[in-house]
Amino acid sequence: MRENVPLTLLPLSRTILHMDMDAFFAAIEQADNPALKGKPVIVGGAKRGVVSTASYEARKYGVRSAMPIFEARKRCPQGIFLPVRMERYQEVSQKVMAILEAVSPLVEQVSIDEAFIDLAGTERLHGDTTQAARKIKGKIYAEACLTCSIGIAPNKFLAKIASDLEKPDGLTIVPEEVQSFLKDLPVGKLPGVGPKSEEALRSLGIYAVSDILRFPPGLLERKFGKYGLRLVELAQGIDDSPVIPCSPAKSMGSEDTLPEDTTAINILKKQLLSQAEEVGERLRRHGLKGRTVTLKLKHSDFALVTRSHSLKEATCATKILYDTAVMLLERYNLKTPVRLIGLAVSNFGEGQQYSLLPGVEKETEKLERVDHAIDRIREKLGRQIITRGSNL
Repeated sequence: MRENVPLTLLPLSRTILHMDMDAFFAAIEQADNPALKGKPVIVGGAKRGVVSTASYEARKYGVRSAMPIFEARKRCPQGIFLPVRMERYQEVSQKVMAILEAVSPLVEQVSIDEAFIDLAGTERLHGDTTQAARKIKGKIYAEACLTCSIGIAPNKFLAKIASDLEKPDGLTIVPEEVQSFLKDLPVGKLPGVGPKSEEALRSLGIYAVSDILRFPPGLLERKFGKYGLRLVELAQGIDDSPVIPCSPAKSMGSEDTLPEDTTAINILKKQLLSQAEEVGERLRRHGLKGRTVTLKLKHSDFALVTRSHSLKEATCATKILYDTAVMLLERYNLKTPVRLIGLAVSNFGEGQQYSLLPGVEKETEKLERVDHAIDRIREKLGRQIITRGSNL
């Protein structure tokens, strides 16, 4: 384990820990199959998909997340390419999050492999911040045979930056004097600074975080809007955002890269049917209903297009999700081939309550009841026991 732990203690008022699993998907594959340890493992979609996670052995060849699979194969032809096993990764994620929740009730999971923890008040049970971090790392390794990197700081954004500094298996604690920690940090490390905004900042001569403080806040506000003032706060280490446990999902979706670029509507509809089934089933499993359906298309030139439609009432019915996505597809003037298609549901809320009076059940209610019945049958007898017609 690599550690960067200064002697300076953090103030007792607020201590935030950010835990980030190391090469999560690839590390699980290596833990499940020891023959893969020490080898370049690349987890992703089909040959036209993108890399989900690359092991550190593969990263030495320049393979990174979100890189097209064909590019990863060029850079690392000896790589071991594996399909995504999301159910397995979610199972391990739940185990990891349970370990964190045993340390503090204030755990905010921000993705399948990372979370923030507010350590305030946990000292009597788990010791100081360093002891708590080591305990978390040891427990995760003992139960899942995986490593994680941890950053500890007075606030969330500093903790997240710190967790990335000593990967893999790192532990970095930001000193109380945060200015020294931020001074030489590349400005691209700040949250919200993407490639374009980083380029704009560099055009002003802002390369390190400390360079931001050389400019009047008003100038940065005129140049970048409200985010210009946020940059000044971040450069001073200011971030008051709280750790929010059990933050609800804002959307739920599914997307797939197609085997070949296409403009064939029937092929795209078939993919939407599969995605509507997947998203609908996940919504029902979590007791959610959504009002807004979004169609996502990525063309052969990688141009990304989204189209959305809001329903009168929230639903989890597969047929309604599918019909709405198809309507958006048919309204879209499709001219260039599509390489990726996706369906997402958002704007969660409660739908209409099922009627208790005979003969007045709405069509939406009937569809949802049928879907729930199908889910139960598939859970008992397997997914292949019931399939839908291509035209629903």
